[in-house]
Order: sequence, then structure tokens, then C-alpha cells
Amino acid sequence: MPLPFRSRLVWAAIALCGASTHCAAGAPPSGPTPDQLAASGIHHAPHTGNGYENNDGPLARGSVWAWRWNRWTHGLPPPPANGYAFPVDHPDVAWIKANRSDDTMTWIGHATALLQINGVNVITDPMFSERASPFAFAGPKRRVPPGLALEELPHIDVVLISHSHYDHLDTASVEALNAQPGGPPLFLVPLGIKDWLAKKGITNAQELDWGDETSVARLDFWFVPATHWSARTLTDRNETLWGGWVVKTPAGAAYPFSVYFAGDTGYSNDFKRIGAAFGCVDLALIPVGAYEPRWFMGAQHVDPQQAVQIFQDVRAKKAIGIHWGTFELTDEALDEPPKKLAEAAHEAGLPDDAFTVLHHGQMIRLDASADSQPSCSR
Repeated sequence: MPLPFRSRLVWAAIALCGASTHCAAGAPPSGPTPDQLAASGIHHAPHTGNGYENNDGPLARGSVWAWRWNRWTHGLPPPPANGYAFPVDHPDVAWIKANRSDDTMTWIGHATALLQINGVNVITDPMFSERASPFAFAGPKRRVPPGLALEELPHIDVVLISHSHYDHLDTASVEALNAQPGGPPLFLVPLGIKDWLAKKGITNAQELDWGDETSVARLDFWFVPATHWSARTLTDRNETLWGGWVVKTPAGAAYPFSVYFAGDTGYSNDFKRIGAAFGCVDLALIPVGAYEPRWFMGAQHVDPQQAVQIFQDVRAKKAIGIHWGTFELTDEALDEPPKKLAEAAHEAGLPDDAFTVLHHGQMIRLDASADSQPSCSR
């Protein structure tokens, strides 16, 4: 159960703010200026005749057929004798739906998280379907149910999409959110995905390039680089952009807070650039799963040791590991990432609670005012 609500002053502040702008018209953003972003090395994404590219050059591409042959001949690590057993929390749905005062984060599963910050409900890469696939009968199957069902969500104000892969951009999930009672959310998406959404009848969308910023519903959002790729078919590789998101309360907020959602990524110098641009972040959501075999996955998916390096690069105060324990996408055991993450965090000398994982459905409070350290702000 969450702790009691904050002071009624928070409600008063929310009541005075508009639903889709800063509390003060024309208020400055809470993070870096375009010049500061450029000085840190964050700029618009490179684009060539082959589509969008990563900042540090094209990804090294291993043979997908060699990988699949190896999986077929050697198989995946056997699960425990009684199968995988992941704890699933059952949050107080009524409280979550009513909450507009406490800042919280709930891990729903994979890269899907519910952020409730400054009275705004934000969901990342909503994925509620049974398979991460274009087909209902084939493709990676969900091993753990969502920690919150679609109908248990509060009214979502903003949807953040990191890229177009099926485990991050799910047709049924975004269509359901678009049809939610009370009106559709705003979809913030990478370049190229707005047109895809429009073909699904979703028109309330804004697309951003790396380094672009927008202010919506009492929060500031920046789209930042990642090292990955995009495709939904055999013929559209890298036609849409990919990346991560930084979310911050506006300048002058009574309870300043910042979140970095990394999306899906391999390791690169992008994270040092993000750290240089934003100074630090209060909470980072960093992928820790889908990393084996390294000869094939290494360029596009970080392993737990690299996830810890990202934590350090972006100067996070706390991180939660995501992108694990939900879909069996790659060759490591489904329950391995938390163990490897704990080892990597210990080797890096991090405090025990600095970079952890949650149960599916687990909610944590994000109360910067209760932290012994000041929140991250420029």
C-alpha cells in the first residue's frame, strides 16, 4: 500500500495548472537548452539512403540464420523443474486510478511502465498482447501476465514509444489506449511512427527527432539517442527512428523529478552524452534482458554489466531493470538477468538498492522530497 498523500498544496498547484502546458505560460523547460544539447553531442539523427543510423556508426549485424540454427541445434537453457515462477504483485487498482498527487512508478512488464508524475499518467511502450509478433499464432509468447491489465489503468495522458519493434509497439495495445474512456492520450513517438499510427486511426500523435523537446500536461519530454534499429517488415528496416525519453517536471516544480526511459539499446557513447546534457536523473529505466548470445545480440541489446555502465553514464540516482522476464526473446534463461544485474552492480560498488528489479505489478513511490539527496536539476 502506498504511503499517505502529499500535502494538499500539491492538489492546489495542479488545479492552477493547465492540462497541456506549463503552469506558467511560456515557462522555460526544466532541462538543457538546444545549445547545451549540441555541446553534449546530442543532435538530430543521421539519415542516409539506407534510413536512420546510429551516432557511432552502423550496427554490426550477425547472421540471424546462424543464430536460429544454433538455437535449434542446442536449444534454450532448460527452465527450473517446476517452470519459471515470477512473483506478481497485485497493486491497489482503485488507488492508482484515483491518484493524482503521489509520484509513482509501476512495472507492468517488459518495457511497459506506468509513471504517475506531477499529476500526469504516462505509460512507456505499452505491450499487453499475448505475443510480441505480427501473428496471433506464432512468435514470442508472454510468460507472465501484465502487472496491470489495460482496463485497470488510470486514464493515460501520454504514451511514450521508443521504437517500432513488436515487443515495444503493439497494435492492439495502442488501439485500446486510443479508445480509452475520457478521450485518447497524446502519443509521443520517434520520427516515422506518426504515419504508422495514423493508418491505425490514431491521430493524436507528435513525433520527435533526437534532441527535440516538448511540454505536455505539466511535464517536459526530450527524445534522446539510443543504439538500436527499427523494422516491422522485411522491407522497412530503419525507416523509422528509435531512441529513449527523458521526462522532467517543469522548472520551479514544488517536487522536481526526472526519469530516463532507455527503451531498447546496445551500449555506446550516447549515454555519456545524455549524462552530460542532463546532469543526472532521479530514476532510470534501463533494459537488462534479451542479451544472449553476445556475438549476435551484443550490438543491439545491453547485458546487465553494460546496463550498470549506462546507470553510471547518465548519472542516475536510482535505476530499475526492465526488458526481462516477460517474453522469451533470446538465449539466456528467463530468470538470469536479475542475478547478473546484482553481480554487476556489486562489482561496480553500487549500493544494494541503487539498481534493482521489481516484481511484475510492483509499484514504488518516487518522492524526491523524502530522499536524503536533492533531486536532479540543472
